[in-house]
Amino acid sequence: MRVLLIGTAAIALSGCSWLGLGNNGKSVQNYGSQYGSQYGQYQAPKPAGGCASGGCLSRWNIEGGVGTAFLVGGSILDDDVPAGSVVNDVSYRDAYNAGFRGELGGSYALSPNRKITANGFFQEHDSEGNLDLGTVGGAALSGSLSDYTTYGGEVGLRQYFAPRVAPIVKHYRPYIEGKVGAAYIEGIDLEGGTIGGTAIAPGGADVALFDGGFVPTAAGLVGVEAPIARFTTIGIETGIRYTGSPDTDTSFLGAGSPLAGANDAGAKWSVPLMVRGRYRF
Repeated sequence: MRVLLIGTAAIALSGCSWLGLGNNGKSVQNYGSQYGSQYGQYQAPKPAGGCASGGCLSRWNIEGGVGTAFLVGGSILDDDVPAGSVVNDVSYRDAYNAGFRGELGGSYALSPNRKITANGFFQEHDSEGNLDLGTVGGAALSGSLSDYTTYGGEVGLRQYFAPRVAPIVKHYRPYIEGKVGAAYIEGIDLEGGTIGGTAIAPGGADVALFDGGFVPTAAGLVGVEAPIARFTTIGIETGIRYTGSPDTDTSFLGAGSPLAGANDAGAKWSVPLMVRGRYRF
């Protein structure tokens, strides 16, 4: 959590610089042919008869990214269970490791400073393994959750700010973006669940906790992007992402079960850290 807070503070301070609120950099007035080729020198769209200046706005782009996602909020197991049972309020962060996220999609420039984006994504978090989940009738309850796997699609609106000078890459361009979408969460089970050392389900079978299904997603992102070739940029992106709660499966933990209500999950909150690439046409 200390690392997350320090990182968030650093992003916030950097954001002041990007928006021109700091004094540690100057906006780039003329940022050269390499950066201009990425953004078409901010001139008008290419007319039907051609573009004699060669400075037309590039409309279509292919984009992709890979990185990790840190779980920062939300509970996957609830402590509201029948009398005689005690289930710990287990967070996503307790149950899962930081995960992998990959994205692939494209964008369309509405103007030199604004793009509509669309992408597909895959995200997975490995289970932390066996957990102390509470007690049932005074006997210890334990087990692990199956991996958290989700995939889906998002659309967004990205707003760029003025380019800034920088070492090595010479120039970079900050942006903010808002996204909404839908994700399919694969079913989640309790694996190796025991009460006082005795398997919860006959034969030690997995206990279904959540059905697979679609949930809404939303994200607020900040990033920086720099040109590395005439048609290619690379960047770094972070922010905060919301993923809706999975549907409860009551096939085993239904009414009458001493664990009824334990599988009442909340929404998941995560912080992505992505390396992104963009190729313009």
